[in-house]
Amino acid sequence: MLQAFVIVLREGFESFLIVAIIFAYLRKTSQAGLLGAVRWGIAASVFLSVALGYFLFLGASQPLWEGISGVIAAIFVTAFVIHMWRTAPHLKTSMEKRLSSVSAGKPTASAFLGVFLFTAFMIAREGMETALLLFQIHEPGIVGGIALGLLFATALSLFWVRLGHLINLKLFFQVTALFLLLFVGQILIYSFHEFTEAGVLPNSEALHLATEPYSPEGIYGRWISLLMVAVCAVWLTIVWAKDKYFRRFEIQKKELK
Repeated sequence: MLQAFVIVLREGFESFLIVAIIFAYLRKTSQAGLLGAVRWGIAASVFLSVALGYFLFLGASQPLWEGISGVIAAIFVTAFVIHMWRTAPHLKTSMEKRLSSVSAGKPTASAFLGVFLFTAFMIAREGMETALLLFQIHEPGIVGGIALGLLFATALSLFWVRLGHLINLKLFFQVTALFLLLFVGQILIYSFHEFTEAGVLPNSEALHLATEPYSPEGIYGRWISLLMVAVCAVWLTIVWAKDKYFRRFEIQKKELK
């Protein structure tokens, strides 16, 4: 439940920010006629994400397929997190430049198509990442986690609209990125376990028994989620204490002057 909650919270809020940037740019540049392309792009991205989720569901309970999908998810998510770490500080500027190149001039069929494809790609990327990650969760409370994640992502989005300056987006994305990377480690353990169950590795039977305690249903696997939260909490506490110390140091420094 906790894993599903964090994943949906992060990806849902990130999707909202992307849509907000696109809408704000088009309104700022007096291109309200292209807002319809954004709405159609969002609809297309939801369809693509649901289609991927259904495709993954068809392969459920097949150890080999679950192992392969786990490796794909691990590679995809790790690459995306690294990409976001590099581009997040300039995300708004980068998106506006790319939007400018596809929507330049008066609203035309090509501009409409360009904005539609840009929106669909940006949002579908988040949706597909969500689908890949949720497919790796094998817990009874996943539906509740998804529902809570959507609820909190919506609440956080509304809060950002009204009081965005109070939300430390950098810290939010850092701690959720850390959680996702730890989750990737769990996915790789689970994928290895599924490969052994499928019998595609040498000495698979012995390896399967050895990794059984670390599977999502195993005695140690159940504690991995709590360990992930503990690591993120410790990291968050350290960053908060560090920022507080440096703020106090800067205040003292100004007072001495």
